[in-house]
Amino acid sequence: MVGRFDLPEPDAFTRTYWDAAAEGRLLIRRCGACGRAHHYPREFCPGCWSEDVTWEAASGRATLYTWSVVHRNDLPPFSDRVPYVAAVVELAEGPRMMTEIVGEGGDRVGENPELSAGADLEVTFREGIPVFRVTPTPSAKARERRK
Repeated sequence: MVGRFDLPEPDAFTRTYWDAAAEGRLLIRRCGACGRAHHYPREFCPGCWSEDVTWEAASGRATLYTWSVVHRNDLPPFSDRVPYVAAVVELAEGPRMMTEIVGEGGDRVGENPELSAGADLEVTFREGIPVFRVTPTPSAKARERRK
């Protein structure tokens, strides 16, 4: 049987992060010495190397930094998802993270997504994995409510 390459293998340190994600919460780490937030979770601050770091709830807001539409990936389950959008987003708290951009409901956005650098994003979760979608504009939210 072929394993899933898209699911994390939590260890003793990252279990807090993945347990929160399974509950629909995004966590980051913040340094008590220099105040910087960072992601991916590490046991030390990548800025000042202090070990005085704690978990903090992130707002879930981000902006799109860069992205690429992936048309081919032979690893399961990615081969069933192509095309998909691999991206780097900048969290409102400062750090950047790699993720996937999805459409409403967590669906893939397709081959020609209407994306632009700096687009406002919000976190959502697919199988306990944080992914991001474009934040609906106020008029789009109103249209959704009328449906």
